[in-house]
Amino acid sequence: MEQPEGKEVSTNTSVSGNDTSVVSATTPEVSSLAPQPCPTCGAAPATNGEVATTPSYVYAIGRIEPRFPRLSVEKELAQMTGRADTVGLSDRQALQRVLSERQNRYMVRQLCWVMTIEGLETYILTPRDPGYLDLLVEALRPNPTPMDLDVVVGVRGPIAPPEMCNGLMVPIVAFDQIYSFDRDALIKAIPKPEQISAEAFAPAAEELFDRITQMTDNAGGTDEHRALNYLSVRYPAIYANAAEAFGRNASLSAVESRLSPLSGTRKVVEVIFSYTNRNTDVTEKFFVRVDVTEEFPFLVTKMSPYYDR
Repeated sequence: MEQPEGKEVSTNTSVSGNDTSVVSATTPEVSSLAPQPCPTCGAAPATNGEVATTPSYVYAIGRIEPRFPRLSVEKELAQMTGRADTVGLSDRQALQRVLSERQNRYMVRQLCWVMTIEGLETYILTPRDPGYLDLLVEALRPNPTPMDLDVVVGVRGPIAPPEMCNGLMVPIVAFDQIYSFDRDALIKAIPKPEQISAEAFAPAAEELFDRITQMTDNAGGTDEHRALNYLSVRYPAIYANAAEAFGRNASLSAVESRLSPLSGTRKVVEVIFSYTNRNTDVTEKFFVRVDVTEEFPFLVTKMSPYYDR
């Protein structure tokens, strides 16, 4: 599976709207705009006395929403919209059109971009490279739906100061990549096993994806959650495995992730999927290993049977 490819304005007003490709996210050309400052984001491991500090990575699934950090930004955008050709467009469509214009790109940097997960404001996003501003515009869908999702890969920095986003104080994430898609398009992009019908595969894939993304406190900031979120959008075998288990009259009884005993100089997470037969109550488990040492996770071992030790 390829990479799958937001009140009143005075109080953290949301101005989002969203629609991009599911299976690809291209790196935009670099503009002359400077990214928002984040002095500690992505810092290389350093030594402070005898205490070493390392970056804290994020691989999160949620929704991106632009907001007005200051009244002056709201008024500037209103004037900008008034000069544009927006006849017949909804507010979301007008916003997306205005911000897509190259001469208006400075406003993309002025807005505050918030990632919400399960409806909760979780991160404030800032690009690691000025060219990545285009990824924020692509996440602003002109015709949003409840199924729209964004995957953010980056480095978590400090808590935002109150003045950065109209009083919102959540961690800043300096991102390197954003994939914007909707759930239905993601499911359709997953290669379907030949022995499983489309009618059986789609519901199984949807249920597993929902279970992963709706897990308690899954903000994509821990090694375990980063591994889960990576698998949900990058490893189709977990969906084929779920469909096959449902075909054997088994139910998905648990999804667990834990640090692998094989971890040494690198951090490896085991993600375990448990399926319990609805007739016999016998549970069978399968697992994959994911390396989460650095910003971009990758697969270590493919889906295999798991045996409790």
